[in-house]
Amino acid sequence: MTAPPLERGRQFADAVLKPMAQAAGMNARAAVRTRRLGHLGYTGATITDYDPFDPATAAQPYDAYRRLHESGGVHYNPKRAIWVIHRMEDVRNALRETGSITSAEGVIRLRFSLPLMVATDGPQHAALRKQVLPAFTKNALESWRPIVDRLATELVSDLIANPGSDMVRDLAVPMPVRLIGEILGVPEEDGDDFRRWSEQAIQLLDFSPTWASVRRTVGAAGGGYALLQYLSKQLASGRLKGEGSVLGRLLENRDEGTLTDSELVLIALLLLMAGNETTTNLLGGMFDTYARHPEQYEMIRADPELIPMAIEEHLRHLSPLQGLYRSAIQDYTIGNVTIPAGARVLVSFAAANQDPTVFDDPATFRADRNPKQHVAFGYGPHLCLGAALARMEATAVLRELTTRVKEIRPDGTTTWSTNSSLRGPVRFPVTLEEA
Repeated sequence: MTAPPLERGRQFADAVLKPMAQAAGMNARAAVRTRRLGHLGYTGATITDYDPFDPATAAQPYDAYRRLHESGGVHYNPKRAIWVIHRMEDVRNALRETGSITSAEGVIRLRFSLPLMVATDGPQHAALRKQVLPAFTKNALESWRPIVDRLATELVSDLIANPGSDMVRDLAVPMPVRLIGEILGVPEEDGDDFRRWSEQAIQLLDFSPTWASVRRTVGAAGGGYALLQYLSKQLASGRLKGEGSVLGRLLENRDEGTLTDSELVLIALLLLMAGNETTTNLLGGMFDTYARHPEQYEMIRADPELIPMAIEEHLRHLSPLQGLYRSAIQDYTIGNVTIPAGARVLVSFAAANQDPTVFDDPATFRADRNPKQHVAFGYGPHLCLGAALARMEATAVLRELTTRVKEIRPDGTTTWSTNSSLRGPVRFPVTLEEA
């Protein structure tokens, strides 16, 4: 039964408008605090014009990361009022020390407070993480492998049969969407709606303090609300809780109590948003890399045992999730630089993965590098729970390619996203020449 207009309005206000109003207050107070501190708030930092929200930089950030590593350890951008941590050691420390650098004000430039696993720390985060752990056990992942392999075979076959087609649209996008839909138990016919709503909601990760961005944020919140409404309706009818579905598995494996529909909705939203765009970016970037570096592709075709190593190098080199934001709970010192309490800090995974003190010739992709130190999935308490699933998808696609395709040939230039946090191709026409 559809809720009456008045009730729908109340639900929208509770789900979208109230959190946005709270976020506005948090960000206004932070802006006042930054203005009062003035230059005293960033004494000792290396001042930088590195701007993750600049579209050209977001699309091709490697030169910017190189300059960060060449010019100092801790940077501050006065225009954006953000601190930038980019060295591998500093990034790992910050991600581990959640008592000093917290996710509790959200992980995007815009500060917000929501009971989400990615936006909490301490006991609350541990409790939320415990709720979803049964969905990512080894047995759970193995149960989904046949779905992953089937999708990889089907989507690579479609690309082979359609020379010049856009691999982002025809493989990188549908692979994770369809997989997440199947493990949730969502009807396949709803996949287009899921993708549209996810694309809107994911724009929350690209907030910048401009009126245009505020307008996009309102639209993004609308996409998130549409997902919330759809999932709530499905759960209320008893769907998505069946045996074998990811949410059904969570309900079956509870140690105590149960999960409410509201909690299940938040978990489903997390799966849809976190496991969707990042995997799409990884798959799209992988195709682009092999099209531009056929010698690396030939290396893997000659020795398929390199595939797991190559996937790790893709994660390091591409960094589908470029970085996330934290807030300093207290003064936080790195070397001789002190980040003041209340500061907004960009923890750059991608820049850390380009750290020349850790990786030799970091801007170069080498399929046999095996970069175990990378932080593409984060580090510490917030290490991505879906990492193994993303690796499984990329591995299935790459095995299918190396078995059946002798050349990945570009049929046009790669168009890269300009999202400051999530980087990957948004269009890449290719021809796959069968072996």
